[in-house]
This record gives sequence, structure tokens and C-alpha cells, in this order.
Amino acid sequence: MSRTRADLLASYRSYLALQRDLSQHTVRAYLVDISDLLSFLGVGEGDAEPVDPALSTLDLADLRDWLAAMAASGHSRATLARRSASVRTFSSWAFEAGVLSSDVAARLRAPRVDNRLPGVLTTQQASQLLKTAADLASDGEVLAVRDLAIIETLYATGVRVSELVGLDVTDLDHSQRTLRVLGKGRKERTVPYGLPAAKALEAWLRRRGEICAVDAAGGALFLGARGRRIDPRAVRDVVHRLCAAAQVPDLGPHGLRHSAATHVLGGGADLRSVQELLGHSSLATTQRYTHVSAERLRSVYEQAFPRA
Repeated sequence: MSRTRADLLASYRSYLALQRDLSQHTVRAYLVDISDLLSFLGVGEGDAEPVDPALSTLDLADLRDWLAAMAASGHSRATLARRSASVRTFSSWAFEAGVLSSDVAARLRAPRVDNRLPGVLTTQQASQLLKTAADLASDGEVLAVRDLAIIETLYATGVRVSELVGLDVTDLDHSQRTLRVLGKGRKERTVPYGLPAAKALEAWLRRRGEICAVDAAGGALFLGARGRRIDPRAVRDVVHRLCAAAQVPDLGPHGLRHSAATHVLGGGADLRSVQELLGHSSLATTQRYTHVSAERLRSVYEQAFPRA
């Protein structure tokens, strides 16, 4: 069978989206990775050029050369690790699909990932951010009311942006103050939220119809300015804008997720609870993702160590 690069990527896209049930964002990232690999190898550069002859000779050394070239150009170890995982997924699929004669990437080892912790807001900075959002919403402008609900929900629950934009109104349980969240791998979890977030969400729901009188958004909890389900870029814009207004570090939505987890852990929660809150499948991920504040570490040390 003779396949062009476009044919190959289209087949791989279908596999990722339909059989692996990955998000559009993840599918797009995987396709970019494989396109980059093919370009590095000089495979399928012409529209009608078949990729099969070149891929039939692909070996582990080629893949290591690709990673080495990226490392030399300054890519982070985290990026290299992600791309290693991406090409292993492709190699496994391509072997099963008859594109490769063997699973050449099965023994490709990911580089060690840098375990430096991401940035986190202090509790004072988080409070300032939420106060700024509340002050802006007090003017009554409907999008400012929505933005307050978004920022409160991100911080109160630690949900990912992809999870936030996928929320429907029916995912809210007002009486229990919980959210039903569909996370990575379509795993469902229930996440609690506090009274400030509850008030912000209720205020937004009272005004939501002003943007979407006829619900063309399919019951989406958060809407964009044109009445459709909000997209991840718009959520990031909300966070960037409010961080600038509050004059706090702009760590983006992921920074709010990390801040929420850190503050919950610093308040006494155990790692297993934080793992459940964040929707991590592995506790090791949570251990890397969260850290105990210096203040809490000092407090625990003074209580536990006889010579403190």
C-alpha cells in the first residue's frame, strides 16, 4: 500500500480520536510531533510522495537522533519526554496498522524530566485576585460576572481548563456544592467547591440567559461573548486579564490549579485527597505537582522534632 504523509496522518488522527478517545488538543499535539519527526527524516515532503519506503527502514537510532537534535536546539527535558511518549504511541499504532515492520520505538527511553516545581500564588495573592474579580463584577457587567465565576471555579476546584470548558449546567449540584467533572481518559470525578464559588456561580447563572437567550450552547455552563460554549483560549484570556488587573503573577489557569492544590495541602489535606481533587491517576504525579509550604513545613517540624 502506498500512503502519502497526509494519508498517514489522517489515519493516525482517526485512531487517536476514535479509538483512543483523546481530546482535540492532545490529538493535535500528537500530530504535530509526528509531522516534526517526518520532516526531520525527510519523509513525505511532496504532496504525492509515498511514506512507506522511507518508514520501512526507520529504526531506533533515527528516533534517538531526532530527540538529540531537539535537545541540542534547547528544548526542555519535559518536552523531550512528552515527544518520546508521543512517538511510542505512533510506533505502536503504525506497527499494528502495517505501516512499520516492527514497533521501533518500544525501547525508546524518555529523558529524565526536570522536577522543578511550577510557580504558585501565595494565599494573599490568590485573595487579591479574587477580590479584584469581585470588584469588577460588582459593576454588573454580565461578562465580568461570568469572569468572577470562572476564576472562583478554577481556584476553588483546581480543574483543568479543558475540564472547565466542558462543564454543563447540569454538572452543578447546588445543594451539595459539587461539580461533576469529566477528566483525562473520560474519567468522571466529583469535586467540591466552597461558598464564595457557589455565590459567584449562582450570580452567573442568573445572568447567563442575557448572553444565550435561546440555548444554542447545548447547556454549557460557561459561555463566550457570542453565546456559545467558551473555549480554552478565552478562559486563558480571562485569567491573564484579571491577574494583570490584580497585579499578581500571571501564572495562567494551570498556575491557579497548582495554587489550589498547594493551598489545600498546606491546609492539612493528605496527598491522596489532593490526588482525587486533581484527577491524577498516579500519586507520583501529585507528589511532583504539589509541595508543602515553608510555613507548614516549619510548623510540622516544630511539633514533631524534639530539638526544634
